[in-house]
Amino acid sequence: MTRIDAKFADLTAQGKKAFVAYVMAGDPDYDRSLEVVKGLPGAGVDIIELGLPFTDPMADGPTIQAAGQRALDAGMTLDRTLALATEFRKTDDTTPIVLMGYYNPIYSCGVDAFLDKAKAAGIDGLIVVDLPPEEDEELCLPAQAAGLNFIRLATPTTDDARLPRVLQNTSGFVYYVSITGITGAAEAQADNVAPEVTRIKSATDLPVIVGFGINSPEKAEGIAAISDGAVVGSAIVSKIASGEPVAEVLSFVKSLSDGAHRA
Repeated sequence: MTRIDAKFADLTAQGKKAFVAYVMAGDPDYDRSLEVVKGLPGAGVDIIELGLPFTDPMADGPTIQAAGQRALDAGMTLDRTLALATEFRKTDDTTPIVLMGYYNPIYSCGVDAFLDKAKAAGIDGLIVVDLPPEEDEELCLPAQAAGLNFIRLATPTTDDARLPRVLQNTSGFVYYVSITGITGAAEAQADNVAPEVTRIKSATDLPVIVGFGINSPEKAEGIAAISDGAVVGSAIVSKIASGEPVAEVLSFVKSLSDGAHRA
């Protein structure tokens, strides 16, 4: 059982929904990023999605693209991202960390070497947005063999014919992208999302977590009410980008987690 599996088991026992927060590793610099990440569990975050900076983030909108560029400009690399996770693990051995990004940096490192480093750093799962199920032998299957969850995205365009392939070999949870397009592009609407979540849950026993377009406590509560939890990324990254003190960023995160946990 991974930390992700254990977290969902605990939330289910408590009758609570999950709140997942995304931040870009190294944004705006290593030290401030580490301070934010260390503060997330205390702000009610159940699972941390740690963005891996990349030069061509095709699924991300302007907010997260800019965060990735700030991190790269500050010298962030795959190894420094894993070093940040390692540092976090010195004081928190229970909060799951999902590394989210693109395949190129992993490929450049070498899959076996990357998986060894990720496990040693305390990474629990991977979301690699540009590796489709047809490429499972490339990373998904080796990751699962190494004890990491491989989390797949389902979208509004994932029809009934495609869904079984998307769910094949997926573990940890299913990440439902509530809108078509890039991160931060529009607001999620619970009325539109609910039937899709129901459809996915009829095909899997995995938790279904909804992300993209959630930017307020009210939205987090509404989305968590019709799913197993909510993910917020761009709204948090925007707070970091504005230069607000870490305490204020974490206060905003707490308001979001409170919303999701009310559902």
